Amino acid sequence: MPKLTYGSYLHIDELLSLQHPQSDPPHHDELLFIVIHQVYELWFMQMLHEIEAVMRNLGSDDLLAAQKNFRRIHAIQRVIEQQVDILETMTPQEFNAFRSGLDPASGFQSVQFREIEFLCGAQKTGYLKFLEPTDAERTYLDRRLAEPTLYDALKALLERRGFATGTPDELIASYKSIYEGGRALYDLYLLLEDFIEFDERFLLWRGRHVRMVERMIGMKPGTGGSLGVNYLETTLSKKFFPELWAVRTQLGSPTTY
Repeated sequence: MPKLTYGSYLHIDELLSLQHPQSDPPHHDELLFIVIHQVYELWFMQMLHEIEAVMRNLGSDDLLAAQKNFRRIHAIQRVIEQQVDILETMTPQEFNAFRSGLDPASGFQSVQFREIEFLCGAQKTGYLKFLEPTDAERTYLDRRLAEPTLYDALKALLERRGFATGTPDELIASYKSIYEGGRALYDLYLLLEDFIEFDERFLLWRGRHVRMVERMIGMKPGTGGSLGVNYLETTLSKKFFPELWAVRTQLGSPTTY
């Protein structure tokens, strides 16, 4: 058996052979575009791995372990937002020099990103008509649609702790009790803050992405059949955990922990 090396362990040769520009001759900036989006997919894979771990840890009432998973998720979210800075080193002219060759491929078709949305409870299936997934990818998506969500895992934990979660109003009331409950509920308070930070960082990344797309292509339609910026603007109000945002309006004086 060959001796394990850094290169063989990480399959560096294979990894560095996966970038195939479509422009002919290859445009200088297309490599950057490919690398950035391949890195996104790697981070999406890790994020799914961590979200699944959060759900397992919530299922076993191990809130400290779930908090550790969330710390890593938040760090990944910061990185994927910062990657927009690298994309924006391209000018619109440079992007448009190879953009036409990408059609009909589009980031809109990212199966892993849809997996994240489905796993977090945003299970709108209308997107599937744009994805054209392989049989294996469709299996992943169908599994995500069938399994409990991250929000389900949170609600199940709260129910075990005696909180009502059956309706949005009951859930908001439970959140209010936790935020105003003092030290006895501090573990749940910290967990809720991790959930809303997760949601907020997704909104921040969506916002950066929309402005980057507008900076690059203006109001042109997107590739892959999407409406470009006009569609992306509609995603900026998407919240995975709406009741966790709604409770803010009802909170009064700060609680000392």
